[in-house]
Amino acid sequence: MANDWGSEYVLEMIGISKSFPGVRALDDVTLRVRAGKVHALMGENGAGKSTLMKCLFGIYREDSGDVMLKGNKVNFHSAKDALEAGVSMIHQELSNVPQRSVCENIWLGREPLIKIGPMGFLNHKKMHADTVALLKSLDMDIDPSERMIALSVSKQQSCEIVKAVSYDASVVVMDEPSSSLTETETEHLFKIIRTLAAKGVAVIYISHRMSEIFEIADEVSIMRDGKMIGNYPIHEIDEDKLIKLMVGRDNTSRFPPVESTIGEVRLEVKNLTSANPRSFKDVSFVLRRGEILGIGGLVGAQRTELVESIFGLRKIGSGEIFIDGKKVEVRSPRDAIRKGMGLITEDRRGSGIFPLMSITANTAIASLGNYLNALRFLKHRKIEAETKKLNEALRTKTPTMATQIQNLSGGNQQKVLVSRWLMTLPDILIMDEPTRGIDVGAKYEIYSIMADLVANGKSVIMVSSEMPELIGMSHRVMVLCAGRHTGTLDKAEATQESVMRLAAQFEN
Repeated sequence: MANDWGSEYVLEMIGISKSFPGVRALDDVTLRVRAGKVHALMGENGAGKSTLMKCLFGIYREDSGDVMLKGNKVNFHSAKDALEAGVSMIHQELSNVPQRSVCENIWLGREPLIKIGPMGFLNHKKMHADTVALLKSLDMDIDPSERMIALSVSKQQSCEIVKAVSYDASVVVMDEPSSSLTETETEHLFKIIRTLAAKGVAVIYISHRMSEIFEIADEVSIMRDGKMIGNYPIHEIDEDKLIKLMVGRDNTSRFPPVESTIGEVRLEVKNLTSANPRSFKDVSFVLRRGEILGIGGLVGAQRTELVESIFGLRKIGSGEIFIDGKKVEVRSPRDAIRKGMGLITEDRRGSGIFPLMSITANTAIASLGNYLNALRFLKHRKIEAETKKLNEALRTKTPTMATQIQNLSGGNQQKVLVSRWLMTLPDILIMDEPTRGIDVGAKYEIYSIMADLVANGKSVIMVSSEMPELIGMSHRVMVLCAGRHTGTLDKAEATQESVMRLAAQFEN
């Protein structure tokens, strides 16, 4: 496809290299993207995908190499430069202003003004009208006056997509855009992407969900350890080959064997009802020693609300919780930790990591009370040794343990959170969407940790929206729908059809 700038490529990144202290993040990487095409960028966490895109977007400056946009060499010194040149980006982590409205977030930094002499005043009426028109054109059912903090994570992610599209860019980078979206919202996202591509926009799509890549992409480029491994038309590659190129080994199995002895009841929940009348009601279940209990359901099933209530993050209206046969009161996360529970939350950025703190601090923060000497001072050397040991076991990719966690890829941040709760030595580990935004190699490592935990007599509750993961890793699958427990399936009974049947039981 020829263009008036004399090249079939709207974007070329040629020989890009970038180093940080102790690590070479990009090593002579070349990426070429055609106008009107969806170009998938694949690789394990830490492969360099996000770093490459940050070099494109002006967040990082490459050490060497050239960036060509529409045949012209460009040097973006900031995200503002990139946006003005026609490159927009949806970031992996949400970056909105929580206390401001949807329309204020979409037009942040480029608000329409009313000029009165030398003065400029914000034109709220035009900004609201432009937002309504934009949302309507994208068929988005979102109130432009609603504050961002009041929206669900999926709605906030949808607003990030709207914002990126609003720049009328020639290149749109989407870094894990569907990680917080429902299946219906993801289908709607694909509709938007196809519309953009039909208008000649180049879309760079980063995702760890294989099914999405084969559904939406025209081409795929694979990165590994900071290098570009290859570029293929999507019809010339299959899932097994793609995974092998990403991880450098054959994909012998997606899930490790879970070999554990199921023992006595570790946790029992009886008739648990939320204090919020719109949340879950009358939920009962048991979790046994050595068991992985999966919790499935559609968005709005109240899965997260249930596990957060068990962990003391939300108020319980009625019902009882028993641990090892003894009734317990869990009024706070502190109570839960003391009773041998840990919780990896679904929102890594919002309620998981402490961005400006080191990996050591993020790992140790939930178990500092276990590392005090007789004078109540922290045993820093022991903390450093234990946190390093845990992160090495999970293969967390980082220059040093002193690195701020915000500088790690999303998947490596998730590994630090797993290390955090393993450090508390929990008997019951609750994992809410434990592999969201994580590549296939890192997923296998997380699954292996889960398998090791239950093999050693621990118990795991896993909330997951990924059906293969839910079925592949769970001994039993408990399904919620609209806040009600609709059934529990043994491993032999759990199929995508049987889980969905229970998940939609109360749906109209």
